[in-house]
Amino acid sequence: MYVSMKEMLKKANQENYAVMAINCFNLETAKATIQAAEELHAPIIIDLLQVHLKQHINYHYLTKPIIRMAQDAKVEVAINLDHGQDIAFVKQCLQEGFSSVMMDASMYPLDQNIEITRAMVQFAQTYDASVEAEVGNMGAVTGDHFTDDAMCTDPAEAIRLINETGVDCLAISYGSSHGDYPKGYKPRFRFDIVQEIKEKTQLPLVLHGGSGAGKDNIRQSIELGINKINVGSDFMKAQQQRCQQLLQQEPTIEYPTLIQQTVIAGKELVQQYIQLSGSTNKS
Repeated sequence: MYVSMKEMLKKANQENYAVMAINCFNLETAKATIQAAEELHAPIIIDLLQVHLKQHINYHYLTKPIIRMAQDAKVEVAINLDHGQDIAFVKQCLQEGFSSVMMDASMYPLDQNIEITRAMVQFAQTYDASVEAEVGNMGAVTGDHFTDDAMCTDPAEAIRLINETGVDCLAISYGSSHGDYPKGYKPRFRFDIVQEIKEKTQLPLVLHGGSGAGKDNIRQSIELGINKINVGSDFMKAQQQRCQQLLQQEPTIEYPTLIQQTVIAGKELVQQYIQLSGSTNKS
């Protein structure tokens, strides 16, 4: 069934687990994600990244078919615009039928972030859609540069934004980065940031950059109040690796068969994260 993130995250917050949000970019990746959730009876979020929608395939061609998949699913499925930074684009996605959006104004000073986020929360109410915001800077893994304390969310700023905007969930930076970490590297998480924001707001909190974060970090994050976990790199890497393996084994493999195998690989990876998140049998 097609829903917004609002109720599924409210339930996750009450019962102390997390809902997985998987970065999808076409119908096959959406299919893999929804099938994984259905088999484990888990709620799921399809994250569609603004940059993918602008650079690879327009939301006009992608949104409606995925909405149909969500409507036909046996579990709750939300479609969320991930890292929406263009205000007009975010509004267009809501008008197109997205059930949730992330209004990422974290690059602006706090007052402006609050102003932009509050306006989007009010706009989204027309569509009964949920809104995610961000305070801090998750950044991306580039060379030897990872998230450091200077990039972490200031709890006081996060609490103020939550109180002044009415946002449904908040992405915070406390040690993770977008992208792939070097082999063997595990990020150092500032759990005190999660704990302080959660204790003072009780709002569903979001971990971006879940790929490579480490099982122990994820488990402790959930215990302290993370209710949505974004994963993209590991999902795409699992499918890429399956392609490489099959092409080495059978260079003339038929393309439809190759693509179907990537769906299976993606589904297996998503199920690993669903089990780690505690959302199995929560739908």
